[in-house]
Amino acid sequence: MTDNLDILAIGECLIELSTRESLTYTETFNKYYGGDVLNTAIAATRLGSRVGYITKVGNDYFKDFLMDSWQSEKLDISNVKIVENYNGVYIISRQPDGKKEIMYYRKKSAATMLSTEDVPEEMIERSSIVYTTGITQSLSPSARSTVKKAFSIAGEKKCLVAYDPNFTERVWDIEEAREGMEEIIDYVDIIMLSNIHDAEKLIGINSPDKIIKYFWDRGVSMVAVKMGESGCAIGYNGEINTIPHRDVVVVDPTGAGDTFNGGFLFGISKGYTPFESAKLATIVASEQTKGLGAIKSIPDKEKVFAEFKRGES
Repeated sequence: MTDNLDILAIGECLIELSTRESLTYTETFNKYYGGDVLNTAIAATRLGSRVGYITKVGNDYFKDFLMDSWQSEKLDISNVKIVENYNGVYIISRQPDGKKEIMYYRKKSAATMLSTEDVPEEMIERSSIVYTTGITQSLSPSARSTVKKAFSIAGEKKCLVAYDPNFTERVWDIEEAREGMEEIIDYVDIIMLSNIHDAEKLIGINSPDKIIKYFWDRGVSMVAVKMGESGCAIGYNGEINTIPHRDVVVVDPTGAGDTFNGGFLFGISKGYTPFESAKLATIVASEQTKGLGAIKSIPDKEKVFAEFKRGES
């Protein structure tokens, strides 16, 4: 593909094996795929964004499943590279009583081989937004360098740079995460983060207004603070608004924050205000939690825009 892109997303892919029974006793799993950046990319694509995806895929039995699936989602995978390695896997149980069990097998997987050589300057130049997360930075030292180079080029090309720290102690420690954010924050135009899981741990602040003002002072013009059942707070151009949480029956919240990011970046790339984009993102994320699977349950644009228009009337 050679068309301009709304979003260029850089991150890992994982095979998802899911069940609603205990991992100890289940006899069957549902196969799909996931990964935090990939969840965001698919959410934006299903809304109608033109999204490019940068990753490395292992040449194993899952390769064709992944590549064929992404083509069917209309992702631009022209810069996805196949390597002689294996694809990471996560195995998840989300049981009817709310109990969650999860295991990851991703150390030294194909995605950890991302390097600065994988940064496509021409693809960045024709993208409106370049996006990735702290999870991508945590994959390996070379992946971390990849993120820094991509953001640096995006700044030179006047593309918007979007980032979610998406901190978890499962993938790296707090000091590494802080260092990772610090080395790219000067490039960031849009930051989307949790007040509890990210901001409280990385900068010692959990008040949404204070988080927004902190990042404004750091030069980030657009801040989206995700607060779970308290909704989200959006700061832009000196104004702070809170978008309320949508009350739905939650079946599986896995990937809801990533899905929010996809809806938000879709809105920004299509000319919506940050506040309108957040309303749209809240609908996408809440609808996604009503089904099983991080990506499988992401809604299509007809459902989302029907709800969005209803909220405007």
